[in-house]
Amino acid sequence: MNLVQRQQRLDGLLAAFQPLWHAQPFRELRPAWCAEWPALASALLALDDAAEAHLAADDAAATALVARHIPELGELLDLVDLADCQAAAPPEVGRFWAWGIPGRKRAQIEAFAAAARCSQRPVIDWCGGKGHLGRLLALNWDQGVTTLEIDHVLCAEGAELAERAGAEQQFVATDVREPGRYLQGGRHAVALHACGDLHRTLVAGAAGQGLAALDLAPCCYYRGIHGSYEPLSGALLNRLSTEGARLAVTELVTAAPRQARQRDREMAWKLGFDVWRRQASGSDGYRNFRPVPAPWMRGSFAEFMVLLAGRESLPVPGAHQVDLLEQSGWARQREVMRLSVVRHVFRRPLEVWLALDLAVRLQNDGYSVSLGRFCERRLTPRNLLISARLN
Repeated sequence: MNLVQRQQRLDGLLAAFQPLWHAQPFRELRPAWCAEWPALASALLALDDAAEAHLAADDAAATALVARHIPELGELLDLVDLADCQAAAPPEVGRFWAWGIPGRKRAQIEAFAAAARCSQRPVIDWCGGKGHLGRLLALNWDQGVTTLEIDHVLCAEGAELAERAGAEQQFVATDVREPGRYLQGGRHAVALHACGDLHRTLVAGAAGQGLAALDLAPCCYYRGIHGSYEPLSGALLNRLSTEGARLAVTELVTAAPRQARQRDREMAWKLGFDVWRRQASGSDGYRNFRPVPAPWMRGSFAEFMVLLAGRESLPVPGAHQVDLLEQSGWARQREVMRLSVVRHVFRRPLEVWLALDLAVRLQNDGYSVSLGRFCERRLTPRNLLISARLN
């Protein structure tokens, strides 16, 4: 299946089943799809904690469960099954290139560098931070690298690291979203986890600037979206809001037990307050939460309710109500986590849909393009690599 065929089929499925992934159980007591597929809703609500946690961490298992009730969704597994990129064995460049880089981040950089193919062209390191990727490529490929980064401090620190490693690398402090002379014809741009409008700017401008090659691992697709996502590759059926694009990157490497407990408690307490807000205001609709200060989560639930009720100009529940509200919050948290399994099914499909939009745009602009995985999920769920070479 080529890129356009994969894009069209995935686009159609996401558009057809938007009510499933667009609904947010945290905001809705019962999403509308529960009435259309009651057996699916009942199966999810009956899950025990271990089964729910497994499905939350394994999108393929979640898809298989949901597809038993909605067989059409079984195709999603094939549509998001992308091949691993062919990785070259990097030469030995010494230990100084990786000075001060945490282990997992270093492994991501090394995997990206091994999967990106050298084009023998000068390299542009797009939104490169301290230039860790650019530094490694300068040493691996024996090419000059220019790292573009908006933060002057990171540029200065990166220049010191490049000098320490003996890499031919220069830094330019610039906002890549502004027109500039840095995407010069014949160069090779690389970008590891450039966010949102930063990676879209690179893709949209590549052909016009005559870039010879591009290797891009996108991240945080929702950043820079105002209202709804505007596809770069042409008209598509699926309509994606900022929240939909955010869903694409909610898959995380498994959290530590303490972090998971904190996450669950924060959700349960917010949902407990939501129960009170609906009762006290007489309105059954959901209202967005403003960010809750972290110290408010460190006391008791009763203290949390006093603080949040004061901020929201609501009466404080009585002592006899607080225990019931906390119990209601935890009950809602269990329901939300189970009904959200349906949304998990669409996380990777939405991410692949967004990556395909970038890849097909480059293909439309005259590049030979591949889309694959440059590392295992345990290193980063944002493991998609778009490689493009100008024909």
